Amino acid sequence: MFSSGQWTFVVFFVIAFVILMIFSYRKDKAVNKKHYKGSIWILVGFITFVIFLFFLKGWLN
Repeated sequence: MFSSGQWTFVVFFVIAFVILMIFSYRKDKAVNKKHYKGSIWILVGFITFVIFLFFLKGWLN
């Protein structure tokens, strides 16, 4: 399906991508705390809404 060269590229790409994401996150950590304070509640609300939709789907079927 994939050649060994393609697998090698995928492995190096994923490793490089993860390393760059870690460095970017560490660099922006202080700024994100300042600008996105309280954004965890948006995530909680979204997850609650999705769970509600699953319950509603199960109840209607």
